[in-house]
Amino acid sequence: MNTHRPHLSFVSTRKVLVLALLAAFGPAQAEDREIDALIQPNESTVSVGMGTASGSGKERALFGQYNGISRQDSALLLDFEYIRREEDTGLWTLGEGRNLGRDDRELSFSREKQGDWKYAVEYGEQVHRDPLTVNTGVRGVGTVNPIATKLATLGSGADINLDLRRKAFALSGVKRLSPNLTVEANFKTEDKEGTRLSGIGGYCSNAISPICPGATSTAAALFFLPEPVNSTTQQIEGEIHYFDEKLTLTGGYYGSFYRNSNSTVALSGVGAVLGAGATQAALAANLGQPVALPPDNQAHQFYVSGTYALQPSTRANFKLAYTHATQDESFGVLGAGGLGGALDTTLAQVGLTTRPAKDLALNFSGRYEEKKDSTRLGNYLVDSAGTLYTNARNNSQRMNGKAEALYQFSSHYRGLLAVDFGQVNRDRPIATTYIPSTSMAAMRERTNEVGVRAELRRSMSETVNAAISVGHSERDGYRWYALNPTSGYAFMSYAASSGLSGTFPMSMVDRSRDNYKVMVDWTPTEDLSIQTSFEDGTDRFKGPTSAGLNDTNASSFNIDAAYKLNDKWALTGYAGSGKQTLRMRQEIGYIADLANLSTSMGFGVIGKISSKLEVGGNLSFVEDRNRYQIAMTTGAAVSNAPPDETYRSTAIKLHGKYSFDKSSAIQVELVHQRVEYDQWAWINGGVPFSYSDGSTITMQPVQDVTFIGARYIYKFK
Repeated sequence: MNTHRPHLSFVSTRKVLVLALLAAFGPAQAEDREIDALIQPNESTVSVGMGTASGSGKERALFGQYNGISRQDSALLLDFEYIRREEDTGLWTLGEGRNLGRDDRELSFSREKQGDWKYAVEYGEQVHRDPLTVNTGVRGVGTVNPIATKLATLGSGADINLDLRRKAFALSGVKRLSPNLTVEANFKTEDKEGTRLSGIGGYCSNAISPICPGATSTAAALFFLPEPVNSTTQQIEGEIHYFDEKLTLTGGYYGSFYRNSNSTVALSGVGAVLGAGATQAALAANLGQPVALPPDNQAHQFYVSGTYALQPSTRANFKLAYTHATQDESFGVLGAGGLGGALDTTLAQVGLTTRPAKDLALNFSGRYEEKKDSTRLGNYLVDSAGTLYTNARNNSQRMNGKAEALYQFSSHYRGLLAVDFGQVNRDRPIATTYIPSTSMAAMRERTNEVGVRAELRRSMSETVNAAISVGHSERDGYRWYALNPTSGYAFMSYAASSGLSGTFPMSMVDRSRDNYKVMVDWTPTEDLSIQTSFEDGTDRFKGPTSAGLNDTNASSFNIDAAYKLNDKWALTGYAGSGKQTLRMRQEIGYIADLANLSTSMGFGVIGKISSKLEVGGNLSFVEDRNRYQIAMTTGAAVSNAPPDETYRSTAIKLHGKYSFDKSSAIQVELVHQRVEYDQWAWINGGVPFSYSDGSTITMQPVQDVTFIGARYIYKFK
């Protein structure tokens, strides 16, 4: 009998559960009624009902952004599940439908002959309704040529809906050709249509960059430019699997194809909104140009992977993959011909797992990835002096390695020690590439990172287990180069780089990382279990100067508990908190100390009032706060600093199910959600965010929704 099987499995989740139950309770209890129902399911279910929600569409904006309740008061609740198994042939037939009366409906059908073949068909829809309210005078929303018009007053336009509808279809099949050979194929296509929130903005000046020809002063503007979405994504994958007592081998092909029916979008009417003036005319000419939308692209990957048992206690694994990705769609009126984009990625990975002694296990792995960019060079940028510059080719090589040792010190102690290594090599830009020195000080060709991790687990008693893990890594590198194309982006000494002004990229500067985690599981009784964890991690960035990202920190604490009162009632609860901080600064300008604080908690109960009546409910609370502390490097006072942003959500969910008999039941659910959203991005002090044409974006800051649904459930053989 083969013990080494590929990841592909002919066994469904239900059948895995059956085998697990048989293994747990033994053959003597195989005739148990519940297990027998899984082995011979042949029981289908249909549920139908109605649900309705309170409040206006704006009050339901967040609650219904994915389920459709935001635009309609009620919804049809319709689900079904069909299961059949033919005992004599081992043929399974499954059909399932979820949320068929709503916008997020799902349908699936599959047939399977155990150990021989299987095919499945799936269909799904999803509509995302943007919870923001857009009031605008822009005409032609959803087209590639919208027209801007100036509103007389804020809010005097029309409210529009920004929706994105997805329709997905998938087909998959599996066939076993021999006891050791299996083939598998999958196809998926997804269509996306609708309108996405977007905008365009800029400024023109005769004194500061960007300097616009004909400008006599400085002017800036921001316009609402909705993005029209009409695209198709297709994915194709085929695999062949071979396995025997020692070797498992998988070879395959994966293809991804993206097609966008819209190549550009251009906003007209900008000049009329900005008004007369040479600078306004120059700005209107810039903002009225077509904007490129996501272009057509495709990628093809060929891969082979496998494992081999060198000895009973030693296994090797490997993976080789090659990917060719292209993007050759024309940008329409933005330029002649296509981009000619091409990126080749080569991946090689090897690993070894061995157990040289009873209490010792060793793991080794290495990974190499090379990206080669052969995109055609084109003149896409003109500086203030009229010099033409091309795009850049981003070639890179990445290497990673890991060594782990796991040792069982005793029946109570187990330890892990690991060493990680990583290296990134980046090619320097070519001489025709333009990188503004005002945005970055310099760039780095190579970075190296070495890290150490350790973990200790202890079984304190039969009811308490604990673990602690710590890690430390250091990233450094060399070969800083100047952002001067005339010098060929020449290398500089570290001392020279420290004298530069500007920001150094956070992914290239030296960094020190520390993290640790503590976990405790406590089961004082058979009916009570508690799990807690605390985690903290800090990154410290050490650039040539203090400009850029200085340090970040992330910490979290969580506790979960479950308590079984008796055979009929059970309680659950959880609580958690987290904090993320980030400190950064400009060379001469602002100092930002940012923080995200989160709190969550919940309590649930479920039980049986009688043999026919089941009830349950839970209460949950979530708060997420963004804090902004801004100072100036010059010591000057900061006026109008951004206030805190806070999101709070409180939800109560109750449900009950009454069974008339074994075949029929009625189920009722009640959900009440209150959301409080205090933020300044879209509305501040009662004043909504507005564009230059008077378009505004708002969202109701307090949203109260109550949803009640009832459904009839019928089971049949």
